Amino acid sequence: MTRTLLVLGAGGHGKSVAESALLGGDWSEVIFLDDNCPQDSQVLGCEVVGKVGAIDQVASRCHGAIAAVGNNAVREQWIELIERAGIELVSIIHPKAWVSPSAKVGPGTAVMAGAVVGTAATVGKGAIINANATVDHDAVMEVLSHIGVGVQLAGGVRVGARAWLQAGSCCGYHVVVEAEATLAPGTVLSA
Repeated sequence: MTRTLLVLGAGGHGKSVAESALLGGDWSEVIFLDDNCPQDSQVLGCEVVGKVGAIDQVASRCHGAIAAVGNNAVREQWIELIERAGIELVSIIHPKAWVSPSAKVGPGTAVMAGAVVGTAATVGKGAIINANATVDHDAVMEVLSHIGVGVQLAGGVRVGARAWLQAGSCCGYHVVVEAEATLAPGTVLSA
């Protein structure tokens, strides 16, 4: 049976999520909705079938969907569209990522290549864990939080809802990153 994944957003992150889904083998087809692409374009050989507002028109052909955009506010709006359209909100985990069996990963989360989600970590709905990032043991990423490429969260770190830690940031043990915070690339925080 063909399993079709709907990816909202055909930009850089959307392409990476789509590729992760196809490499993982759980999805046989990816289609995109993206407001910046004409209806007849393709991304990575996958069809862009319309703008994000057309979600109700494609819902019946999709077995799952994910909002694949780095902007936390836009991702939240798109997750709401997915849920209103009655499509299952799914997480995509790259086959070269590692997620502990004791970790909890919320729906709509993207875990990219080389990422590690450690023992008893908790990742909320709609989060992004980018390439080569680490969410170590007992760390918590709240809903819609986003850690960039190479971000390192030590054990017990808590990242608040909608916070964005940009590439190369590092949080020492038990650091708390406030909700809505944005950390510049390379920021180092210690408790």
